[in-house]
Amino acid sequence: MVNTAILIYTIALWLAYATASLSFDRSHLQRGHSIAPHPPFKPFPQTHPRTKTCKVKSHGDGSDDSHFILSALEKCNHGGRVVFSSDETYTIGAPLDLTFLDKVDIVIDGEIIFTNDTDYWQENSFKFDFQDSTTFFKLGGHDVNVYGDGEINGNGQAWYDLFASNKTILRPILIGIFGLEGGTIGPLKLRYSPMWYIWVSDSQDVIFDGIDITGFSNNKNTAKNTDGWDTYRSDNIVIQNSVINNGDDCVSFKPNSTNVLVQNLHCNGSHGISVGSLGQYIGVTDIVENVLVSNVAMSNASDGARIKVWPGADPTSTATDVGGGGGYVRNITYDGMTVSNVDYAIEITQCYMQKNFTACSLTTASLIIEDIWFKNFSGTTSSKYGEVVGTLVCSSPDVCNEIYAENISVVSTAGTDLYTCYNIDESELGLECEAP
Repeated sequence: MVNTAILIYTIALWLAYATASLSFDRSHLQRGHSIAPHPPFKPFPQTHPRTKTCKVKSHGDGSDDSHFILSALEKCNHGGRVVFSSDETYTIGAPLDLTFLDKVDIVIDGEIIFTNDTDYWQENSFKFDFQDSTTFFKLGGHDVNVYGDGEINGNGQAWYDLFASNKTILRPILIGIFGLEGGTIGPLKLRYSPMWYIWVSDSQDVIFDGIDITGFSNNKNTAKNTDGWDTYRSDNIVIQNSVINNGDDCVSFKPNSTNVLVQNLHCNGSHGISVGSLGQYIGVTDIVENVLVSNVAMSNASDGARIKVWPGADPTSTATDVGGGGGYVRNITYDGMTVSNVDYAIEITQCYMQKNFTACSLTTASLIIEDIWFKNFSGTTSSKYGEVVGTLVCSSPDVCNEIYAENISVVSTAGTDLYTCYNIDESELGLECEAP
């Protein structure tokens, strides 16, 4: 039976998305005015007028249009609008460095599709150190808006098939945002990413509004690691009014994500809205601070709200990538989540990738979790963990404290509301806890 709350919420999101799509020119809108109901953590810089328009040419035969795209962006940079026409398909067969953009709108009313030449892209996509990530293109600069009634298609099936037989390949991220200062992305449709959909790195003051993500495999080779958003070393980011159908984190706050607002999302098939994982590398400091996640419908997922931290370093090991990194997770609030067929409604772990809780306690995490709130959760979990609907496991209460839960009414398919709790102050939780 379809969860009525999720159905109503999804319809509302689609109506909001359809309404937003009617706005063809955002250059006259002041950035930040559309953020609701919660305000951003910080004010947003204003967008500037656009006074010229350039239309992107297309070969129309599937050959590479990247030089046409680059030419239009260079011509209409510094105060223009670059339009991808609704009756055209634009093919990108070469990496594009678009980090020079300034005061420009990119209006995508047609289809942009990347070639499926996996050998070429593995050699020529942009490479980054963090988790061996790669991207088709880099978008950055100042005061950049991207929106339209069209879509960006990553041609992911070729990658899903290849990854099924070779787990070492590097799959490109669909949209790589690097060093963007002041931007609004959306409304926009994103389809069939080879890996993560949106990577936000070293950026600030960026709004994602009205993003429609979907893209599943058409055969047994599952689309894997298709996160909706991953934020990294970025500040004052807003993600709102979006629908995400994917196969990994709906949103993931990677290291050094601060002042992030997420609201009004419908996530389906994901791994939840996640902090981390953090603390994997010895000598590296990871911080995630000031995050509000509000009004989320989560269905058919492994988790609802999740915080993932690696345990402390094993003194008997010489490895530097299996925990022991420092930093903190602080002032994180999940307020308002409806779950349906979700394995765990709430999950906190300081024993990430460590199944032996006793061993985890012997290597206390160096990364602190504190001041965490879970409020106003409702719905039903899946049957995967029986009577247990959530898990909160810390390596030590000394580095995992001030964890609160309020008005949590999630039950299992059996009608129970048990939580696995370990090394955590249960008096602050107000949940029905049991030992692991």
